[in-house]
Amino acid sequence: MAGSKTDLSGTPKRVKTGGRQKGSKNKVTVEFRETVQRLLDDNRENVAKWLAIVAQGSPARYDKAGNIVRQERPGDPSTALLRLSYLAEFAAPKLNRTEVTGDGGGPLTVVVNTLASPE
Repeated sequence: MAGSKTDLSGTPKRVKTGGRQKGSKNKVTVEFRETVQRLLDDNRENVAKWLAIVAQGSPARYDKAGNIVRQERPGDPSTALLRLSYLAEFAAPKLNRTEVTGDGGGPLTVVVNTLASPE
């Protein structure tokens, strides 16, 4: 068949008859992002504290008998920043780079007009 669309094996592709429209947002993804955003909003102060603990470190903790319960954790600002970037990915989608070109893919022409100042 000349001009028909086929997959890699040469089998003709089916015509899409239903389902999610191309370009529409996936409902589960939208709900997940909203849930994570709500979680971050509700725990804004806690998240800030947790990130500060990671960045600045925390001292060792001992029980009443003097036994160590938790080792000292040295601060690591780069890890705190990395964790913040992980959280940001769930709250805000990554943006794609966009190339702006002129007609036919050539250079972009910018025209700046000046207005006469009111007298």
